[in-house]
Amino acid sequence: MTLDQIVEETREMPGEVVAELIDRILVARHGGMEPSVAESWKTETDRRIAEIESGKVKGVTPEENAARIEKILRR
Repeated sequence: MTLDQIVEETREMPGEVVAELIDRILVARHGGMEPSVAESWKTETDRRIAEIESGKVKGVTPEENAARIEKILRR
């Protein structure tokens, strides 16, 4: 299977499946995270999601993020 065929196959997959595939490839190539580091990231991610869902923090839209990136790149 060529790389192009693999990429084409992923177009049919749900986003979460593609994310897991990418994660598995990275772990297979570079090793996994230490369990304590992985747990810290999970705790932080859960905290941030809870803040957004509760309305305590406002998320940034993809458009706002793209505008910020463009502004930085123009410097």
